[in-house]
Amino acid sequence: MSKELYIDSRDGNVQIALLENKVLVELHKEKQSNSFRVGDIYVGKVKKLIPGLNAAFVDIGYEKDAFLHYQDLGTRFTTCHTYIKQCLQGNVKSPSLSDVKLGAEIDKRGEIKDVLSAGDLILVQISKEAISTKGPRLIGEISLVGRFCIMLPFADEVMVSQKIKSKAERNRLRNIMLQIKPPHMGIIIRTVAKDQSIETLHADMRLLLSKWNDIVSSMKGNRFPKLVASELDKTSVVLRDMLNDTFDAIYVHKNYFNEVKNYIQHNAQNQIDLIKLYKRETPMFEYYGIARQIKTSFGKSVSLKGGVYLIIEHTEALHVIDVNSGHRVSVDKTQENNALDVNIAAAKEIARQLRLRDMGGIIIVDFIDMHFSANRKALYKCMVEEMSKDKARHTILPVNKFGLIQITRQRVRPEINIEVCETCPSCGGTGKVRPPILIIDEIENNLQILVQKNSEHYLELQVHPLLYAYLTRHLFSLRFRWMIKYCCRIKLRAIESFQLLEYRFFSNHVGEINFNVMQEDFHE
Repeated sequence: MSKELYIDSRDGNVQIALLENKVLVELHKEKQSNSFRVGDIYVGKVKKLIPGLNAAFVDIGYEKDAFLHYQDLGTRFTTCHTYIKQCLQGNVKSPSLSDVKLGAEIDKRGEIKDVLSAGDLILVQISKEAISTKGPRLIGEISLVGRFCIMLPFADEVMVSQKIKSKAERNRLRNIMLQIKPPHMGIIIRTVAKDQSIETLHADMRLLLSKWNDIVSSMKGNRFPKLVASELDKTSVVLRDMLNDTFDAIYVHKNYFNEVKNYIQHNAQNQIDLIKLYKRETPMFEYYGIARQIKTSFGKSVSLKGGVYLIIEHTEALHVIDVNSGHRVSVDKTQENNALDVNIAAAKEIARQLRLRDMGGIIIVDFIDMHFSANRKALYKCMVEEMSKDKARHTILPVNKFGLIQITRQRVRPEINIEVCETCPSCGGTGKVRPPILIIDEIENNLQILVQKNSEHYLELQVHPLLYAYLTRHLFSLRFRWMIKYCCRIKLRAIESFQLLEYRFFSNHVGEINFNVMQEDFHE
């Protein structure tokens, strides 16, 4: 299976697309100004306790107080809380935990009021970003994530990923970590650590230990809440968690090429040849057909081959997916076999949709009814196999008597929602469309304004492919005649994602030209 990663960075935003066998399976979008990400570590201030929920609301600087439940404090919270108090008072001379005495674990059935009070300063980490009307969710058990291992301050255990099946390899990794780990630092060895050398693991350990030292140093001061450690940007997180030997290429826009190259040089030197610099002027997602896949994969209705389609509805509490056979019927098969074929195809697409949209929480899937238990078991098995590719924690229940499959999937970020229904560029949403024949006059009028008012001598005009064909037909095309008439070089570009009557002008010195602003200036 081929795997390719595409990283496009334009207008201050970063978009990351993962393709498996040329099919889009994951899409990540992040603004460079984004804050309060999963993994960020804060010294927060407890605002109030809610005994009825056995939880506390903590101020970390977000517009809404973050939520911290007693069960998320972590078993070593008492030791961590005492250490943080000493750091804030300036009584900690070294960030090393070798001299720290680990206290007793907190009672799993205890109450929040027994360990916290309003006004306390505590070290917390974001486990879920703010979603809808809710603020971020926090945990008190800090974890520092590296490429090959995860460090847990105030713990001593060494654990190995269950996905590493070889007993000999598990023992080797555990013995290495027991030798090199600092005192009172628990370690979780990640799956990608398999077959790695002791030097590589030690280097990853040193980076995490350096990050912990920076956290302790950042706790000095008297202004709180305060960010003391930030998670990596989205691109680095994706590379850290996904990059492995199965990748064939990583295409990177020129604006972000150096950052990606530096990261891979420091963390995966043997894969540096995978990076491909994208130099073309055409948007990356447009050139590689990713934009088209995005348009067809999002929205309320998702079509599959053979006429099958999904209807995806979202509510505050859960997501509902309805499977429809459309006109996919084989006369050579029984109704039961047709239903099984449709359901199997839908299950594969649903697994992809959950990853692509990052849908979390409760998902109810209404498959086409099947009468034979063997077919229901086959559908459940297919769903489990397809979902095994998903890194997010999830649980799948067998098909019930109503033909429903219930899925719970880990939700740590807001769902990706891309509006595929666009405002009509001709009517602006009024429902009344201008005559298409007038679009040519409008383009020429705007061209005349640009040449006369702005003294433009070189312009790029982006249009729908059909309009492009009309403007370039014949030897003495409209484009050629405009260039002669206005003494201006005009570069035409066809953009498939444009609506029929949509067009945009670009110049070398200002980029895209906003005619609304220009006309206001002209009238003034």
